[in-house]
Amino acid sequence: MPRPGLTRPRIIAEAAAVADETGLERLTLAAVAKRCGVSLPGLYKHIDSLDAVRRDLAVQAVQDLTAAMAMAAAGLAGRDALHAVAAAYRDFAAAHPGLAAAGVRAPAPGDAEHAAAGLGAVTVLASVLKGYGIEGDDATDAIRSLRAVLHGFTSLEAAGGFGLPQSVDGSFTRLVDGMDAAFRQWV
Repeated sequence: MPRPGLTRPRIIAEAAAVADETGLERLTLAAVAKRCGVSLPGLYKHIDSLDAVRRDLAVQAVQDLTAAMAMAAAGLAGRDALHAVAAAYRDFAAAHPGLAAAGVRAPAPGDAEHAAAGLGAVTVLASVLKGYGIEGDDATDAIRSLRAVLHGFTSLEAAGGFGLPQSVDGSFTRLVDGMDAAFRQWV
């Protein structure tokens, strides 16, 4: 019998906290169960597997990141919107490193909820790119490029990969300015 008060959303929230604290690669169901105050068998009354938890984390990550990017870009266009979205992405990755890592996972075929979450993120980025006149297949290429650049930078930053004394913030600004210049010449 499921434990009262223990719900799948609470389990996913606790799993996100564990992933943020220890890293997604170190996420275990035993750690999630401990954080929830239940035994591992008790946790299995609410979830099927670690993979199912990781899938739910991926959906949560994309939904949360989408909301942050949409809020940041609201009312902005062009360079300002691009910088706002990039900053929101970076802030999310810094605040939620484990959850952000989970969000990179692509939806499984037939996973409508995960696909819808991904479409939400793509829609936010497509609106930013529309300000540059980038649409259709060009937008797909531009979104992939932007995602790769932002993920690469934030992953290196999270891993402590920027050891030189020059400002990381300045490097990030220049990187986004470079994307702005590329998008102005994209089509």
